[in-house]
Amino acid sequence: MATSLPQSAPLHDRVAIVTGSSRGIGKDIALHLASLGAKLVINYTSNSDLADSVAAHINANQATPRAITVRADVSDPDGVKYLFDSAEEAFNSPVHILVNSAGITDGKLPSIANTTDESFDRIMNVNAKGAFLCAREAANRLKRGGGGRIILLTTSLAAAFKPGYGAYTASKAAVEAMIKILAKELKGTGITANCVAPGPVATELFLEGKTEETVKMIAEGFLFSNSIVFHEVLCRH
Repeated sequence: MATSLPQSAPLHDRVAIVTGSSRGIGKDIALHLASLGAKLVINYTSNSDLADSVAAHINANQATPRAITVRADVSDPDGVKYLFDSAEEAFNSPVHILVNSAGITDGKLPSIANTTDESFDRIMNVNAKGAFLCAREAANRLKRGGGGRIILLTTSLAAAFKPGYGAYTASKAAVEAMIKILAKELKGTGITANCVAPGPVATELFLEGKTEETVKMIAEGFLFSNSIVFHEVLCRH
């Protein structure tokens, strides 16, 4: 039986783009936004099956589809523009929320001395340039006047300075600096700009290249969850 979420849902009929949302943290964010009433763009770069599965979960038993999938590379300006174009066309509405969750690291955890040019450029292109392109597009296209949210995911490593994460930490530190400036530039628009820095989460990105002992050691150093903080950033007025 088809159902609809109540109009009292905190994000009823707001349109959200979540990059990198076919799996990992991005997937869980997309599902959480959907539970709050938002309509979703599920973004992916390679695995359409995973993205389709997320969208199908959101659309199950709904009177009308509330999620679409869009393949786009966040490091490509045209790809980012296509994300927003697709959202506006599918839902006949401006975008209200951008969550940039797409990110990569080097699973080999090389020291800075052993980081290749190719690895550094790839990480910076996706993590720093990708965040910039998404934030820029959102700053120009999100609905003004209230309810607009730009959220860029960074990392708790930006303040931990862990060996093996030189390029990754640098890319996320750039995002943190950028979002602070963007928040000031958006004053008066009704759009807020924030970053959320998750601690260790058992995703493919986090587990890549780590032994079980390393994972346990890292996890024991972090005691708090970011889920409550993320909810407040999205839903506060």
